[in-house]
Amino acid sequence: MTVLKPIHAFATLSLILLASCSSKEEAPAANVIKTYQVLEVEPRSTTIQIDYPATIEGIENVEIRPKVDGFVDRILVDEGQFVKKGQLLFTISAPQYEQQVRTANAAIKSAEAAVSNAKLQVQKTKNLVEKSIVNKYELEEANLTLQTRLAELAQAEANLVNANVNFGYTKITSPVDGVIGSITFKTGSLVSGTTVKPLTTVSNIGKIYAYFSLNEKQLLEFIRNTQGSSFDQKVAHFPEVSLLLSDGTIYPEKGKIGSVNGLINPQTGTARIRATFNNQLNLLRSGASAQVLIPQEINNGFLIPQRAISDVQGKKFAFVVGQGGIVRSINVEMMEATSGHFFIINKGLKKGDLVILEGVQFLKDGMKVKMTKADPKTVYAELNQ
Repeated sequence: MTVLKPIHAFATLSLILLASCSSKEEAPAANVIKTYQVLEVEPRSTTIQIDYPATIEGIENVEIRPKVDGFVDRILVDEGQFVKKGQLLFTISAPQYEQQVRTANAAIKSAEAAVSNAKLQVQKTKNLVEKSIVNKYELEEANLTLQTRLAELAQAEANLVNANVNFGYTKITSPVDGVIGSITFKTGSLVSGTTVKPLTTVSNIGKIYAYFSLNEKQLLEFIRNTQGSSFDQKVAHFPEVSLLLSDGTIYPEKGKIGSVNGLINPQTGTARIRATFNNQLNLLRSGASAQVLIPQEINNGFLIPQRAISDVQGKKFAFVVGQGGIVRSINVEMMEATSGHFFIINKGLKKGDLVILEGVQFLKDGMKVKMTKADPKTVYAELNQ
């Protein structure tokens, strides 16, 4: 047993020495200097497309509602169908209104007979007065009776007009050219003028509105950078805009910004903007989503890819490689508007700065890195994407 102890001690010592050597060999791996791609900052003049989420609405979205109580008798259109102004959409079964028309017609005939009788009485009394058989007061009374009967006839005719109007409400026509939306009620459903849901909606989509929002800073920048001495002139000089559809394609028609809401929404801090697009092919439909693309001229600006900018508690930072490959972070300020791929830097960077493009989440001030310069043509090829 005394012979084995030195062997065990030697084996243990050998394992310790091996582990020590292994750790010494791996240690330098933690100090490996990594290589990062950098972009040399240069002022550029270009046109970028700034994108804003938008919702699509027809220029007219008319809810079709019944004005009388009754049952849906016929549905003469289908969802998605294009209809013309004045086209019959629904009929309502409401016998009480048809009965009102009949009653009003009968009342007119009765009133007309009463007027004829009153006229005969006036003529008869007039002859008697001329022969001095009755006095003139009876003639005046006969004339007053005639006037009363004429008034009753006029009232009966007015009642017929009202009855025809109410009966006409049983036939519901389209007030505009447009496309039929969802049909809420089926044949036989009871409806009334107080029904919450409309029968359907007709959307006039010959032209459409694309609504999007700008926050207060974006709106100020947009207005300041547009020509014109008054707000109306600035709106008139707003550039034509494009529409990026949900499938990633650009709508072929250009649009025009037509109005800017006069109020900033206190809850969202944004103003609602409306752009108008022609829609002769009916490609766009109310309720669709898209992005409005607004071209903006950039003169001698610093455009930095968004992936090169980090956000720390609301502040934006770029990492610049200085002498000896030492990294330092720079607080940058930028325009509120972006192109979707690039930030437009207003303050913080200068010409010739070497900005690290990727992996900024792993960088810290004072780190030493190696760098390779990115080809600006490749980087800025994203501008038109």
